[in-house]
Amino acid sequence: MAEITTTRRRSQRLFLRVPVLVQVSEPNRPPLLEETHTVVLNAHGTLLEMNAALDTGQTVSLKNLRTSEQIECTVKLVTPSESGKFNAALEFKKPNASFWQISFPPEDWAPHDKDLRKPR
Repeated sequence: MAEITTTRRRSQRLFLRVPVLVQVSEPNRPPLLEETHTVVLNAHGTLLEMNAALDTGQTVSLKNLRTSEQIECTVKLVTPSESGKFNAALEFKKPNASFWQISFPPEDWAPHDKDLRKPR
């Protein structure tokens, strides 16, 4: 019998566009400052679309332009996007669910199939 494994995310992903500023400051390299926005976010990081290609393992500073809060991140993955830019997956060095300042509705607010079939 084959073993079934399930992969659960550490936190719920949200497809939200939040304006952010990415800052990179490393010795022997020119500083990088790019204003962009999130594509997907969660309590552990975000996926961004950027003009600049970051390096996997690189440390960057991410500033939420709505709140001015800043957090240190590690670049986990960089891939080319269809638009000629780069998708950059950033992981917070320390998880911070409050960084995005988002309130989540209770799970029981989600519609269930059986609830949709009930006559009103």
